[in-house]
Amino acid sequence: MKQVGTRRERPLASHANGELLAEGARFNEAVASLAKTTFIPKGVYRFRSHEEANLHEAEHLSLGMGKLAGSHR
Repeated sequence: MKQVGTRRERPLASHANGELLAEGARFNEAVASLAKTTFIPKGVYRFRSHEEANLHEAEHLSLGMGKLAGSHR
């Protein structure tokens, strides 16, 4: 197995810190921006099989990627 990079574990802070607050805000914004790019409409979906769920995901992903590619022209 090949290891690429290292992960830095932050210790728990005993006192509030502006730097940690800013880091948390950047993380929150990054996670929120990921939700905009899933291309799957909101809702509750029920599937009969994993294959049906995977097909649904692939269809919406390909449609979303097509829309995204078309908007960059």
